[in-house]
Amino acid sequence: MQRYMKSEMPFIGVRKPARVGIVDELCRRFPFATQEDLVDSARALWREAGFREERYVALSVTGHRAQRRFQDPGMLGLYEEFAVTGAWWDFVDEIAGRRIGPLLLSHPDVVRPLLLRWSTDEDRWRRRTSIIAQLRAKDRTDVELLRRSIEANLADPDFFLRKAIGWALREHAKTDPGWVREFAENHELSPLSRREALRNIDR
Repeated sequence: MQRYMKSEMPFIGVRKPARVGIVDELCRRFPFATQEDLVDSARALWREAGFREERYVALSVTGHRAQRRFQDPGMLGLYEEFAVTGAWWDFVDEIAGRRIGPLLLSHPDVVRPLLLRWSTDEDRWRRRTSIIAQLRAKDRTDVELLRRSIEANLADPDFFLRKAIGWALREHAKTDPGWVREFAENHELSPLSRREALRNIDR
């Protein structure tokens, strides 16, 4: 697991199905009373983790259905810390698509300006988050936000940003292939981004 993830932090060896079961049982038996309790507990587990699975659990706890009522902009600081200090795709993709993405749909007035700032941030993981936050938005995609987040990163040679651009466009193509094809025709995408963006359209 550690070799596959190229992780400096070691793994215990607990696979995802087992982790999901553990988190589900714990969240049902010991629900958090307040958002503050949830944030403090998840942050402590994340910061004190000696194994990568502990960080997976910290992230999973925040997204458990028992914590649904706490999903508002008050969680953004925690998710940002997870993304920046986790600094790898396995954490960032979950945070972007399943934590910040839903918050964008429910609180666009707060989250949209944040993602626009992140799209030009020095940290590549904030930028990747801004690009892929709408992977699950479908017909609710804010295409102007998507366009600006991608355009801000087109010239960056970073693999994870180019992959994110292609992925975001490929997912939106399932809803609006015409928009994606026009975007690809009018922008100088990297070969990786272009291949990913047009994969389903061409097929």
